[in-house]
Amino acid sequence: MQKKPISKYRPYPVIDLPDRQWPSRTIDKAPIWCSVDLRDGNQSLAIPMNVEEKVELFKTLVNIGFKEIEVGFPSASETEFAFLRRLVSDKLIPDDVTIQVLVQCREHLIRRTFESLEGVKRAIVHIYNSTNPLQRRVVFGSSKEEIRDIAVEGARLVKELVPTLPGTEIVLQYSPESFSDTELEFSLECCEAVADVWEPTPERKMILNLPATVELFTPNVHADQIEWFCRNFSRRDSVVISLHTHNDRGTGVAATELGLLAGADRVEGTLFGNGERTGNLDIVIVALNMYTQGLDPELDFSNLNDIREVYERVTKMDVPPRSPYGGDLVFTAFSGSHQDAIKKGFAQMPADEKALWQVPYMTIDPKDLGRSYRAIIRINSQSGKGGVAYIMEKEYGFNMPKAMHKELGAVVNAIADETGEEITPAGVYECFQNEYIRIREPLDVIEYRSERLDDKTVEGWAVVRHNGVEQNLRGTGNGPIAAFVDSVASIGYSDFELLSYSEHSLSKGARSEAVSYIELKGPTGTSCFGAGIDTNISMASIRGVVSALNRLVKA
Repeated sequence: MQKKPISKYRPYPVIDLPDRQWPSRTIDKAPIWCSVDLRDGNQSLAIPMNVEEKVELFKTLVNIGFKEIEVGFPSASETEFAFLRRLVSDKLIPDDVTIQVLVQCREHLIRRTFESLEGVKRAIVHIYNSTNPLQRRVVFGSSKEEIRDIAVEGARLVKELVPTLPGTEIVLQYSPESFSDTELEFSLECCEAVADVWEPTPERKMILNLPATVELFTPNVHADQIEWFCRNFSRRDSVVISLHTHNDRGTGVAATELGLLAGADRVEGTLFGNGERTGNLDIVIVALNMYTQGLDPELDFSNLNDIREVYERVTKMDVPPRSPYGGDLVFTAFSGSHQDAIKKGFAQMPADEKALWQVPYMTIDPKDLGRSYRAIIRINSQSGKGGVAYIMEKEYGFNMPKAMHKELGAVVNAIADETGEEITPAGVYECFQNEYIRIREPLDVIEYRSERLDDKTVEGWAVVRHNGVEQNLRGTGNGPIAAFVDSVASIGYSDFELLSYSEHSLSKGARSEAVSYIELKGPTGTSCFGAGIDTNISMASIRGVVSALNRLVKA
């Protein structure tokens, strides 16, 4: 980092708006929400969702209550095109849901997009082009006039193609991409030019999306931009002003909330903030922030755990433990004073579900989200893998490999689901013991010793019980584990692969025990972990191998 004076960066200019109105306003109603999980969120994934995963997430978004859902960029790939056609062919788009499709202001892409919309009842065609001076110079080498004309030609083509879909109501949405870094006067010029083509009216509005494609300044400056634009656009009563904030500075939620105060009508974002770089706006946070102020957000997050489970499974992303509302630890208090205050708060709450929520340290009743408060980490059927791993480490000293967290978490949650009861830390430990340590069928190791023959070879001798029959085995390898693996090949355990191995001490002192974690892959491609405990590290490793082999057989 540079020291003073810093020449590499400079502050962005503030907006000359001395009579700004947004600081004295309050948010008094929910905006129009538009989920962009299936497009903006999907394009930022290392492994984009396939059609089946996108269908599942689309259904989840509908169940949450989104009435506008951006389903993709159908001109970009066959997968994107096929997904939209799947929604149409399977009649998955409810009558009250409008789908949105994104397309650059390029003729062949717009025409392909209209092909994808055949049979759709109502669609938002979202056209965009980048307008900021940096991209005009570096990426396009174009003048302002040339950039504006790109937007105009895109709008004209969309208008020309509308009659080709007589059964579809088309709403135009235009984004001056990187609005946050474009001169306000030029953003206004481009939007006015597009509106001149589309000719919106109060009864037939168009959407002007003003994206903070890159978050560059404090949220109050963003609010000033939005208020300035709302004041100066000539057809304000004929357009919906939409926000699309990113989170480069970590203030995407604040920028959106202030943008709504500044006059915006609509918000685009994603569940849990998935998106490019630091992410898109987290709609869960903004909606539930409204809820905690007594406003109906018109989105239903009463089963937030289930929503999160779908999100994490189809995106392969994790919700951070401290993420507001949805994280594993946000309804957990570790501090004794916090626990005491919260406990007393719960005790004084009236039984009436409509009573004003007043519990120290908690802005929202976890039950409203289908969640529960935990004074310490305790596990039930809705718990995540993180809670199980936390208990095993903090309570019992087991620092399991990260890939093992989900495996044990699934075992514990299945038991919680079956019993319908909370599982205490002792119950979690009992699950671990039963699943990994006490599993001794069909193979158990009774005794094992090894001897190094030379620099490359270890010879091992094992006494095992296999299917109830005690046997003596011998094998060789480059270490004790390899020698044991070689020995059990003679009784049929030959077609498996060692994927990972780790070990650590469980306690201090001369008689301390060691634990090993062994991950094996079987002949069908299934992989699972085993664990072994012993005062001898080599024996702990052998017990870990046996544990994994027995679990593979059970799987």
